[in-house]
Amino acid sequence: MKGSLAPRSRKIAEACNALAHLGFPEAKVKATLTRLAGLYNNEWKFIEEDNYQAVIEILANEASEEAQGANDASDKRMYNDPRALNVPSMEAVVQKYPIYLNDISKGEESVPIPLVTENSCMELPDFRYIKNNIAYKDAHVDFSINRISDHNCCAQCLGDCLSSSLPCACAAETGGEFAYTQGGLLKEEFLNECISMCRDPKRKHCYYCDVCPLQNDLKKKLRRIKPCQGHLTRKFIKECWVKCGCSKKCGNRIVQRGVKIDLQVFEAPDGKGWGLRSVTALKKGTFVCEYAGEIVSNQELDERNEERSTKQEKHTYPVLLDADWGSERLLKDEEALCLDGTEFGNVARFINHRCDDANLIEVPVEVETPDHHYYRLAFFTTRDIGPMEELTWDYGLNFDDKSHPIEAFKCKCGSSFCRDR
Repeated sequence: MKGSLAPRSRKIAEACNALAHLGFPEAKVKATLTRLAGLYNNEWKFIEEDNYQAVIEILANEASEEAQGANDASDKRMYNDPRALNVPSMEAVVQKYPIYLNDISKGEESVPIPLVTENSCMELPDFRYIKNNIAYKDAHVDFSINRISDHNCCAQCLGDCLSSSLPCACAAETGGEFAYTQGGLLKEEFLNECISMCRDPKRKHCYYCDVCPLQNDLKKKLRRIKPCQGHLTRKFIKECWVKCGCSKKCGNRIVQRGVKIDLQVFEAPDGKGWGLRSVTALKKGTFVCEYAGEIVSNQELDERNEERSTKQEKHTYPVLLDADWGSERLLKDEEALCLDGTEFGNVARFINHRCDDANLIEVPVEVETPDHHYYRLAFFTTRDIGPMEELTWDYGLNFDDKSHPIEAFKCKCGSSFCRDR
């Protein structure tokens, strides 16, 4: 409607009106609301709780420090309000009103994922939490159940496929054997092969595209002369899905169930920003989470990152879904897919990079579609992990590649195998 305020502006205006009788300057009210909106991830119901109690406590605390000894009418009116008598610090307010900190997923995951920090000024990045990937308009992803043929699912199965003496059709992707144990872990032989592929890629076979999507010249709309640098061969897991006859509790349905362990987002040491850790010990081969974000074409990602670079905006490092790029000599732009977790993402966006000896590894998982242009990217532990140990993942960065369209960050992983030296 013409002349109407945007939702955020309307919320700020309502708060200013509600607090006007207390004598708070409107400019300070707006500044405090903006800070709290960042802390509470734009969940205004927590800001509005108890008639803006959190806002009042912060403003009163700041006013008491700035205006000690002042006796003007506005100060008296402000301090006479019973809700503004005991004025805690900003840190105390954040600890007292940690609603969004108790679960950054805001109920999207089956278990809460709290945020723990001693630095009240360190805010979460501005993003929308999603449990599953969402496709951007130009990304060619077909989740149609009709695309899953009878030979590509186990329609005749009942109960738990892992309990059968003969592996079902869904095990074909992993050489006729399921990738998971009865206890829900990734089988050690399968996991070790995945680790070997990632940590020693020179010994493994790489696919090379005739025209690699990564070598596009975005500005000139031409192909670069530089040839494909190769895409590592990956082992896939295929999970049972809706067209399969087995139970939803089937042991071959791990990644699609989402996060099941107790995770925490915390302030990582050595200036690494936010990090992710597990509250409890994890066994080798445990599924932690998948990487969720917007499914975008490589060309769309190039355009986004060019714009972000121009505006000097922060962004997450992109994830290429290139595990099957080399199987087709010529790949269409809309089929060269990536995951962008900058504006829409999940807890995986907080996993920090570690060169070579990271304790997590990413594994492609086929669930909704047999088309390997798109797959889920799942993280499993590479070894036993102790409680409260930071979870890390090797992003696969080449810190010496100055021609890469996205400039690598300065690595702070602390690994003895660090590649950025």
